[in-house]
Amino acid sequence: MKEFIFNFFQIKKIIALMLTIVFCILALGKYISSTEFLTIFSMVIGTYFGQSSVRQATKEVHEQK
Repeated sequence: MKEFIFNFFQIKKIIALMLTIVFCILALGKYISSTEFLTIFSMVIGTYFGQSSVRQATKEVHEQK
């Protein structure tokens, strides 16, 4: 449980969550277009999951040794 809480509150996850919330609010309020929202959201999520995938792959390689 302690590990779950530690992993949940990592700064990158907080930033990704906050950006998602802010851009959802901006899109719903018609302050940005759906195209702008999709572009920014895709970059944020792609970067976040890309880094997570690399970390997981590195961890698996080290565990196999």
